[in-house]
Amino acid sequence: MQQRQLGPFSVSAIGLGCMNSSSGYGPRIADDEAGELFNAALDHGYSFLDTASLYGLGHNESLIGKYLAHRRDEYVLASKCGFSWSEDGKKRSFDGRPEVLAQTCEDSLRRLDTDVIDLYYLHRIDPQVPVEESVGALAQLVEQGKIKTIGLSEICVDSLRRAHAVHPITAVQSEYSLWSRTPEHGILDACAELGVAFVPFSPLARQFLTGKSPDVTAVGEDDIRATIARPRFEPENFDRNQQLLKPFGEIAARCGCSMAQLALAWLLARDGGLIPIPGTKHREWMIENAGAAEIALDTETVAELDALINEDTVAGHRYTDALMKSTDSEKDWRR
Repeated sequence: MQQRQLGPFSVSAIGLGCMNSSSGYGPRIADDEAGELFNAALDHGYSFLDTASLYGLGHNESLIGKYLAHRRDEYVLASKCGFSWSEDGKKRSFDGRPEVLAQTCEDSLRRLDTDVIDLYYLHRIDPQVPVEESVGALAQLVEQGKIKTIGLSEICVDSLRRAHAVHPITAVQSEYSLWSRTPEHGILDACAELGVAFVPFSPLARQFLTGKSPDVTAVGEDDIRATIARPRFEPENFDRNQQLLKPFGEIAARCGCSMAQLALAWLLARDGGLIPIPGTKHREWMIENAGAAEIALDTETVAELDALINEDTVAGHRYTDALMKSTDSEKDWRR
């Protein structure tokens, strides 16, 4: 697979979001099945893997440690911190306190069976803790050799600038796809100015852009599409959004690729060397996604896609109202 630059690292143009194997989209797959998927991804050219302490309450990191520790020199590893849980594990909350971030890192290193994490993100900004304080704690982890570089997830321009003044930020990760355009309201430009890589998560719009997604009535309450991302999958909004897929599929057919590949190719065609990290439980879809790196879209097709699917043509917000209000990156949208 073609390579792109992620701070000091050269990584595959498309990374693998590992969360799906443990949480987020219905029941987790069997551990050995996840291990086979991860190893197959490395065999197919993926060299950038993304996980977090949040995913399956550590289960996802443990999978990577169990099945990929023997291939640790073959991939750049990203994980995340910034949450704490109730004793029963059912309630989570933002937690950017330095002592919590330090302990989370220790726990992650143990689960991942590694001495160092290449890219360590603050998963979400804790509104009760200044971002400078949280990033300062991560900078100490760099000094201690426990992490190599620092990232931020779902942050606004002001937060990025404040964090970058404390310690250089290597990457920003936020939701970005044809139907989620929040990063176009400032953070992409700020990243380009500061030399920060941008990593789009949910680049396939939580399966919607593949043409395979069900609406909210067909998924369980352990599925993101029934919880935090519910609005666009509500039946009425979903039916309206489905109307965009027919012309989208026609463009994919014209380009000789699948709809999933077209959605990823659109991101790869953007300025700034974006590195999307689609997640999947399925080996065949992982291989299909990798094929998007070989698709070069012309400027006319990119413009056609821009006009077809965007925040103005899609029905519903990407998150519930409460989460939209609490997500730092949405401050750029509301300015």
